[in-house]
Amino acid sequence: MKIGQVAKQAGVSVDTVRFYERRGVLPAAQRRPSGYRVFSESTVERIRTAKALQDMGLTLDEVIDALHTHDAGGATCESERWRLEAVVDRLAAKIAELERARRNALDILEDCRAGRCRLTLAGEAPSRPAEP
Repeated sequence: MKIGQVAKQAGVSVDTVRFYERRGVLPAAQRRPSGYRVFSESTVERIRTAKALQDMGLTLDEVIDALHTHDAGGATCESERWRLEAVVDRLAAKIAELERARRNALDILEDCRAGRCRLTLAGEAPSRPAEP
């Protein structure tokens, strides 16, 4: 398959296919004498798998490592569960961080509505346009 066909079937751009190849998500493609890449049918499924793992929250480096572990034949649910547990922990920390930021923004908004604006620098009156 040519790179454009792979990209279209996998639902990604040609640049993504090239990037995945450079980063090691995909094995290096065979080349025709003309220099064009030739990919196997399994490339499409590998790209879809990589995208699904990223959508679950794995970083690209984690995806690459998981795929290489699978390729080596050592991947089982038990041996790979830690990856998903790490994602869940990372997401929980991010959610907590976002909840803190939301509470802070709501407190500032409440002060603003009560006439106590905290968006201006402390001790400075808001600047007014110069009078003509």
